[in-house]
Parts: sequence; structure tokens; C-alpha cells
Amino acid sequence: MDLINAIVAFANFVFVPALAYGAQLSLGALGVTLIYGILRFSNFAHGDTMAFGTMATILVTWGFQAMGISLGVLPTALVALPFGIAITGLMLLGTDKVVYKFYRKQKAAPVILVIVSMGVMFVMNGIVRFIIGVDDIDFADGERFLISARTFKAMTGLDEGLAIRTTTVITLVTAAIAVALLFWFLNKTRTGKSMRAFSDNEDLALLSGINPERVVMVTWLIVAALATTAGVLYGLDKSFKAFVYFQLLLPIFASAIVGGLGNPLGAIAGGFVIAFSEVMVTYAWKKVLVYAMPGPLEPDGLVQLLSTDYKFAVSFAILIIVLLFKPTGLFKGQSV
Repeated sequence: MDLINAIVAFANFVFVPALAYGAQLSLGALGVTLIYGILRFSNFAHGDTMAFGTMATILVTWGFQAMGISLGVLPTALVALPFGIAITGLMLLGTDKVVYKFYRKQKAAPVILVIVSMGVMFVMNGIVRFIIGVDDIDFADGERFLISARTFKAMTGLDEGLAIRTTTVITLVTAAIAVALLFWFLNKTRTGKSMRAFSDNEDLALLSGINPERVVMVTWLIVAALATTAGVLYGLDKSFKAFVYFQLLLPIFASAIVGGLGNPLGAIAGGFVIAFSEVMVTYAWKKVLVYAMPGPLEPDGLVQLLSTDYKFAVSFAILIIVLLFKPTGLFKGQSV
């Protein structure tokens, strides 16, 4: 019985949260890897693109709530998400036209585009903070839990409860649908195949009659959808705060690089590697070990390798190790 309680505690505090966080990082990393693979630069504004998309979705959500529109047990933000994606898509297309297009025409080196994206990042961050503020915003309405810890205990008779949050299930389902749609688009549609050809060999793709501006436009629209979805799912699961999305840039880039930069499948795998590493290293294992180990061996301390304050250090450490020993990542993407 104690072993089952240990497994439930592990699932409740480590496995389920890491699974949701991994799905959010994977969607973020997919956006980064698409831009790197097709537009050939590291987009440092991606975290703040997520913040912008989430902000737009929150504003639309508030509008729907004011009109009395809701989804009952589900968050109203799910109805607002397509509008947030559309607003973010227009913003990214505008940014590309005003900023990035000039440097593409000049055939600027990738490092120039990276620096330009940092400038865009600071401007976007300022806009988000100016419009929606710097405070924590909880916009997850509807039913909070599908199964509460108390209900689980009553059902199973165990000492340890398992809480399944509505936002966790929404995150996993939405991420699975988004990834399935993306892979279908890239592999089955003419535009998706054009994007893959453009990514593999730009000169050959241009000789084949592929319109580069169309490829760029579609790429930004897909990135807007992925970034906004990832940002909204993260905000629903935790809460929205503009600066947190800037901090998420490190684990998102780590996910993309660990999986293999430019490889969509690698971005998904890297997201879960980073998420599980962060959660497992910063979790205090005492509760699980008290159930799993005999009385004399029960730990006195928290059995925590790192404080949660240092969870991004885990991403950084993994990133450095991968860059040193396997710069192409787990799925042999492009080296950095």
C-alpha cells in the first residue's frame, strides 16, 4: 500500500506537472525550430511573442466574459484563443514587413537577425507590460479540477491523493491536436512541402518556382499559432505574468537545441526532456521516499537537489552539456 502511495505522490507532484509543462515547452520549441529551420535565425523575441499572444487572448476573454459568454466547466480562454492567434499573426506579419524583410533583402548574416530579434523582444515586452501591466493575472475560469485529491482518496482509500486539473488535460489534448495538425500540414499539403523544401535547400527551392515570401508569411502565421497556444496553455496552468515568458526563453531554446534545432520531432522530445529534468531536480523527494522506504531509512531532510528558484539553471546546464558533446541534438538537427 505504501508503494502505491509513493507512486501516486510521484504522479501528483512530478509526472503529471512535468507532462503538462513538457507539452507547453514543446509547442514553444516548435516555433523556435521552425523559424531557425526556414528563416535561418534564432528568434529571441519568441518568449515575448508568447506573452503578446496570451495578452491578446486574455483581453478577448475579458470581452467575452463581459458579454456573458462562457464554456461552463472549460475556460473561456479556449473560445478567445483563435482571436488571440489572429491578432498575434497580424502583429508578426507586420513586424516582418517593417523589420525583418529589410534584413532578408540585404542578405544579412544570421547573427544580425538575432540582434534585431532582441530589439523586437524588448519592444514587444514593453508593449505587453504597458497594455496589461506587470501583475499576476489568473484568467482560468470554469471547473478547476476534473478529479480532486479528496475525491481520489475517497475512491481509492489511499492516504495520498491525485489531483487532475482541468488545465492539465486541456494542455495535453490541445498540444496533441496542434502537433498533429502541424505534422499533417508539413507532410501532406503543398505549402507545407514547399516550406520543407525551402528549409532543406533555399536556392533549389527558388529554382523550383517556390514563392519565398509566401513561405515566410505562412511560417510566421504558424509560429503565431504555436506561440499563442503555448503561452495561453502555460498561463491557464500557472498564471499570466509578462516577465515569466521572457524567462521561458531559456528552457524553450534548450528544448529546441537538445532535440535538434530545425527538427520538429526533436523540439517535442526536447521539451519533455527539459521539463522532466527541471521538475525532478527541483522537487523535494521526501514525501515519495517516506512512503517508498522502510522506517529506519526514511529521510529527515527535504531530499531536494536544487531549490525551485534555480530550475532554469537545470535547462542551462543541459544546454551546455548538449552543445559540448552533441551540438546537433538528439535528433540530429542543425548544429548551433
